[in-house]
Amino acid sequence: MRKYIYFIICIGILSIIISGCSIRGTNEVQINVQDKLQHSETKLKVQKRVGEEANYEEFKEINNQSTVQNVKHLLESIHWENAEVSMTHPPDFQINFSSNKGIAVINYDLWISPNNEQIELVIQGEGKYVQLSKSKSGKLFETISGERLSNFN
Repeated sequence: MRKYIYFIICIGILSIIISGCSIRGTNEVQINVQDKLQHSETKLKVQKRVGEEANYEEFKEINNQSTVQNVKHLLESIHWENAEVSMTHPPDFQINFSSNKGIAVINYDLWISPNNEQIELVIQGEGKYVQLSKSKSGKLFETISGERLSNFN
């Protein structure tokens, strides 16, 4: 009977050690990926929808790290909602952050309101949604396109 108790205790301790190591390893990987993104060069690619279908063409590529970081900080400061949205048409733009090795890291879909005053964003594959204020919409659009939001056609 005593052997069984020791056996059960050993199995329990071993289980705790194994699960602790696997959790620690997962967190380290996430931290390392985020750390690499913050310290590596990142490109920002902007694609514009062509026509009414979900066909996109290269609109602009931003390699200036200061500009890329400004856009990153703006998008990270937003209070995102957990929501699955269904829009009436495909995104007007797609914004893709990629590492210096060309690996897509974060992808955003961007819709412009009919009155050209606000932007709605979705993080692809994450179920995150936000409608930006007029000021943040204008700032983001001007940064990624070089044009004023009110001039979008």
